[in-house]
Amino acid sequence: MSIVHLLERQRFRFPAVLVDSVSPDGADHLRATKLVGGSEEFVPGHFPGMPLLPGVLMLEALTQAASLMLLDRDDTPPAARVVLRGVDDVKFRRQVVPGDRLSLDVRLARRRGPIARVHATADVDGQVVVEARLVLALTTDEPLIDRTASVHPGAIIGAGTFVGPHAVVGPHVVLGQRVIIGASAVIEGDTTIGDGTQIYPFASVGLAPQDLKYRGERTTLMVGRGNVIRECVTIHRGTVGGGGLTSIGDRNLIMAYAHIAHDCRVGSDTIFGPGATLGGHVTVEDYAQISAYSGVHQFCRVGRYAFIGGYSVVTKDALPFAKTVGNRPARNYGLNTIGLVRRRIPADAIAKLKQAYRYLLTSKLNTTRALAEIERDQKLACPEVGHLVDFIRTSSRGVVLRRTLLRRADDAVVADE
Repeated sequence: MSIVHLLERQRFRFPAVLVDSVSPDGADHLRATKLVGGSEEFVPGHFPGMPLLPGVLMLEALTQAASLMLLDRDDTPPAARVVLRGVDDVKFRRQVVPGDRLSLDVRLARRRGPIARVHATADVDGQVVVEARLVLALTTDEPLIDRTASVHPGAIIGAGTFVGPHAVVGPHVVLGQRVIIGASAVIEGDTTIGDGTQIYPFASVGLAPQDLKYRGERTTLMVGRGNVIRECVTIHRGTVGGGGLTSIGDRNLIMAYAHIAHDCRVGSDTIFGPGATLGGHVTVEDYAQISAYSGVHQFCRVGRYAFIGGYSVVTKDALPFAKTVGNRPARNYGLNTIGLVRRRIPADAIAKLKQAYRYLLTSKLNTTRALAEIERDQKLACPEVGHLVDFIRTSSRGVVLRRTLLRRADDAVVADE
C-alpha cells in the first residue's frame, strides 16, 4: 500500500495525520500504528499535570485508518474521499500517554452504496484502550488532480473526476463528473467529456485535426457519457469545412490505438477494435462494431448494428444489420445474426431482415428492383427493414452489396453476381 498516495486523498493534512504506518490484511481488514510523542501540539496541557492523547483524537486515528482501508479497495473510485458520518457504541478503556504505541485495527462490517460500517479498536501492548463502530461515507464531491498533472486554470473539472499523473488538460476543456483521465493522457481544444467516461494512459483527445485545410480555427469535440477510451487512442476535433464538430455518443468502447478523425459522427454503444480507423467525415450509427485494424474511408457511413470484420477496408457505406468483411474490396456476408441476437433484436425482426437480404444478395434482381420488392412485400414491414431501405436510398457513395465469393471444384474463384 502506498500510504503517501492514499494520504493525498484524505481530507486532512499535517499535523493532523494520525497514522504512521499501515499493514493491510485483505480488502476488508487493516492494521495501523500511531506513535504518541510528547512534542505533538495536542498532548501538552490537555490534562493538567498529565499529558494525554485526547479521546477524540483516538477516534480520529481509527477513522483515518478506516479511510485508508476503504480508499485502497478495487471498487472505490479513484477520486473518492471518505468522511465520518457517525460513531456508535464508543468505549474508552484506559488513557494513552506519550511514549505509547497505539495499534489500530479496523475491519469492514458492512457496505451499502456509499455508506460503510466499520468495527474499530485500538490497543497499547495488547490492552484495548478504545473501541467503536464507525459510520463512514464515500463521497465524490470534489475532483482529485495528481500533483504532477498539468491542468489549465481555465479548464472545468467536475465533481469526482480524477486526473492522473503527468496528464495534460487544456484551457477550454470541460470534464464532467466522475471522469477518469489516465496517466500521460492529453485532453486539448474545445473539448467536452461526459460524465463517467474513462480515458486511459497516453490517449490523445481533442487535438487539432490532420487536415491540410485546417488553419487553427476553434472547433469542437463532444464526447458523451460512460465511454471507455483505451490506451493510445487518438480522437481529433472537427474542421470548419466539416461543420466544426466531431461527436462521440454514449457508452462506446474504443480499444487501444484506434483513431477517429475530424468531423466524424459516432453514435452510442459502438465497439472499436484495436487499431480501427475512421477517416474524416465518417458516420457510425448506434451498436455498430468495427473490428481490429479495419479502416473506413472518408465520407462513408457504417450502419446500425453493422459488423466490420478485422483488417477490412470499407470504401462504400457498410449496410446496417450486416457483416462486411474483406479488403479487395470489402464484401457483404449477409445478416449479422449473432450480433442481433446478442443485442436482443426480436426474432420476428431478424426473420424479416433475412428475407430482405435475400432480395438484395441472392436474388437476380438489381438493387433498385430488389428495394421495390422489399417495399412491396407487406410481410417485411417493420422499423428495421424500413431503416435498411432508407439507408440504401440515401447513400451518396454507394453501399457494399458485392456478393461473397464462391469457390468451384477446380479452385477457380468466381463472384456470385
